[in-house]
Amino acid sequence: MPAARRKAPDMPRSDKPARAVAPWVRTRLRTAPWAAASLALLVLVTAYLAAALPRAVDRYETEGLRDGVRTAAPRNTVLELTYTIPVSEHGPGLAPGFLQGQREAVRALFPAPILTDPEHSFHGVRTVKRLTGTDPWLPAPDGVPPEFLLSAPSALTENAKLREGRPAAGTADAPEAVVTAKTAESLHLRPGSVVHVPSKLSVVPIAVTVTGIVEPRAPESPYWAVEPLLHTPALTPLIGDEIKYYWQAALILSPTSAPAVLSTTGAPEVFFRYMPEAGHLTGRDTDRLDAALDSATGGPDLVKMRKTVKANAALATQLDEIVGSYRSMREAIDPVVAVAVFGIGAVAAVVLAMTGGLFVARRDSELSLLRSRGASLTGIGLRLLGETSAVAVPAAALALGLAVATVRPPDGGSGGIPLGPSVLAAALVALLAMLVLPVRAVVLHRRPRLHGGRDDLLTARPSRRRTVLELTLLVLAVGAVVSLRLRGTGDSGDHLVSAAPVLVGLIAAMVLVRVYPLPLRWLARPARRLRGAVGPLALARAGRAPSSGTLPLLALVLALTTAAFGGSVLAGVADARDRAALLATGADARIGSPIEWTPLPAGLTESVRGLKGVRDVAAVQSEYGVSLPSTQGTAVQPMSAALVGVEPASYTRLAQRTGFGPFPAGLLASTGRGGEDAVADTERVLPAIASPSVAERLGKGPMDIIAAAGVFRVKVVAVRSTTPALDDADFLLVNGADLTHRADTSLLVTGPVDGAALRAVVKAKSAQGKSARGKSSSLVVKLRSEERATYVDSPLQSGAEQIYLGAIGAGAAFAVVAVLLSLLQSAPERTTLLARLRTMGLTRKQARRLLGLEALPQAVLAALGGILVGWATVPLLAPGIDLFRLALATAPGFAPLDSAPLRADPWSLVLPALAVVVLTGLAAVGQAWWAGRRGSIKELRAGDAR
Repeated sequence: MPAARRKAPDMPRSDKPARAVAPWVRTRLRTAPWAAASLALLVLVTAYLAAALPRAVDRYETEGLRDGVRTAAPRNTVLELTYTIPVSEHGPGLAPGFLQGQREAVRALFPAPILTDPEHSFHGVRTVKRLTGTDPWLPAPDGVPPEFLLSAPSALTENAKLREGRPAAGTADAPEAVVTAKTAESLHLRPGSVVHVPSKLSVVPIAVTVTGIVEPRAPESPYWAVEPLLHTPALTPLIGDEIKYYWQAALILSPTSAPAVLSTTGAPEVFFRYMPEAGHLTGRDTDRLDAALDSATGGPDLVKMRKTVKANAALATQLDEIVGSYRSMREAIDPVVAVAVFGIGAVAAVVLAMTGGLFVARRDSELSLLRSRGASLTGIGLRLLGETSAVAVPAAALALGLAVATVRPPDGGSGGIPLGPSVLAAALVALLAMLVLPVRAVVLHRRPRLHGGRDDLLTARPSRRRTVLELTLLVLAVGAVVSLRLRGTGDSGDHLVSAAPVLVGLIAAMVLVRVYPLPLRWLARPARRLRGAVGPLALARAGRAPSSGTLPLLALVLALTTAAFGGSVLAGVADARDRAALLATGADARIGSPIEWTPLPAGLTESVRGLKGVRDVAAVQSEYGVSLPSTQGTAVQPMSAALVGVEPASYTRLAQRTGFGPFPAGLLASTGRGGEDAVADTERVLPAIASPSVAERLGKGPMDIIAAAGVFRVKVVAVRSTTPALDDADFLLVNGADLTHRADTSLLVTGPVDGAALRAVVKAKSAQGKSARGKSSSLVVKLRSEERATYVDSPLQSGAEQIYLGAIGAGAAFAVVAVLLSLLQSAPERTTLLARLRTMGLTRKQARRLLGLEALPQAVLAALGGILVGWATVPLLAPGIDLFRLALATAPGFAPLDSAPLRADPWSLVLPALAVVVLTGLAAVGQAWWAGRRGSIKELRAGDAR
């Protein structure tokens, strides 16, 4: 009997489920590597744009604040602490070492984020009131003696070099000073000169001995620029019954001579000057900087400074105005930029949703099989979530790292950019990419589906939920647009206002999807009568497009709306700058003198006319401040205007080209009586074109004009609000040939003339005029291109424009992706259709026509929808948006333009729409070509219904 087999011991059973032989995520990624790589690339690009955007905005805002502080004049940014010197003060309180100790103690008291540059911190003693020089040998142009500023600044030897004489020494009783070379030349000073100024202690004036002449090492440095009178004297007008000019200059005392100012009548004071640093500031520091400046100029920190120096100390600065100007520009630009950000964000979200839809469509049979074999929705959703997470999370993390590495803080990394907004943006992109596939799959397969069921617009009936959603979005869009029109873009935190174009585009896309099949079905009926089956078949298939076509249409409409709005913004900015530059110059180039009534050299007009690129030249004679009579007599307030004499033919051509007050040349027809021979003919009547206020004052009848150009009468024959010769002033335009004293004062040049060549000709003719008349004409050449460049001097402006350019480019790229995804989603079905039709005799040419005609209706619909939505959105939002601060670097009232309204740009509306149609047609033709190269064995396999 065989030996009995031993019974195996009972093994403990585990309740844990058996481990899968092949893990789901790894298997799926290996099965479809190209699909995973495509999703990773899309997430990488989208997450990079999302993460880089807040860093780019923070960067240009930081650069804008720093640039505003650095480029401002030192006299506007300096922090100057001053206190008056009491009468009882004596020498020890003004000792250089004592003042330097006070300066350093005060510098440590400035609150954060105010930091001062120790190399540009100075102290000293000066007179607030200027002292009259009593010496008779001092120059007095109109009999008015010069006035002197006595100042004893620190660190003179580090900021100036001795040119002649010796450095100043002296004492309080025998003060010594040095002067700059310009001061010495203008005031006739030299080493050894003694300047006497009044004393408040006796009738004997104080004698200040000039011991040397110095030359500033850097006249533009804060040491000299805060108080320009230290290095450059000024010829100042004295306004009275008649204007008289006198000199103002500075005597730079030595520190040991500083106590001498106590004996003068100049109200002496001690000053401490600190130049602020900007390298550590960021765009987020504006509130802290405002609070710090308020505290330092009139708050707790000023109290601390007063305890350190004197109880009457006061801190003065205009840095708060610079910060306020930066803040107002940022608040005006941010809402405009937010519109582009919301637009491109919406397009990116729709494209990600389309990607998930494509994956669900390709795996529809697989998911249906899993559901039929008992797979739960939760299990399917979690497995799909694992697939997308394995792809989206690493791609988003890599995108975040690239954004941090490529968009660095300005100035070599000082003042870090917060990482939180970029992390949040990249996480949102990753989350959307992770959820779109499982959510769409769960929603689509929540109920059992029939195999091969139709999924087109014939069977897709709008549900009540969809109707409610569309109505809700419509109400939100209307509310956003109305809110924007009523209160403008002042509230930068109102995201609903910024999203108004997106909501309008969303509603338009939903409406277009509902009405889309109807016109195609109407066209299909008469198309049946045409020869051939390609046209009717294409229209019939386009009319029964898949119901999933909502997302491609929405993506294209939003992309076109964003491109139209962004293009209109950029076009409006460029137009405002062009118009402002043209108003400032009057033509492509302007030649004239800053001194009124300076005639042009003889032969200059002919020389300029002969330069290469010059198409036309208009000579103008301008006289400002001409008193105007009134029809109401002397009872009204006096008024003056500019009298402009022109040559009607050339000036009319210029006015027509620029659009500034064009008029027929015949309106200013010459009377035939002008020149020196018409001096006695004061009753001649000259036809004139006037600005509205001048025309209202002069009335319709002839009025007397008394000017340096002659005495005559004028009659207003036309009214114009602008004219090329003047940017913003009342004017009276007459024929220059009728003036008594004819002398052109400026030239308005039309054409792409070379600035260097033009300046060379003007310089040569000015030199000839100087030798002929014995004085220089000091002509200035102003080019329109150079004037336009001055309107783009802020990183805030250039940064916002780059954001808009990037948004337009990204929108175009996402639109291309949307077109490709739409074609890829229906590619298997179209390939099968072509294979079957080829068995019936369809040629390759007909196949390309079929796919092209089938794809074009939706592209044309999206193009028309984008044009209409863009055209409607721009006028709707335009009343609440002013592009002035984005276009010009100055505030309203300080530029030739007062506003820069937003207008729809036709090219921005039409070109992107045409590009979408052409791209869609080319993609469809390319798909037909590729399908024709492949074999049709797989598509014609028996029993394969899909």
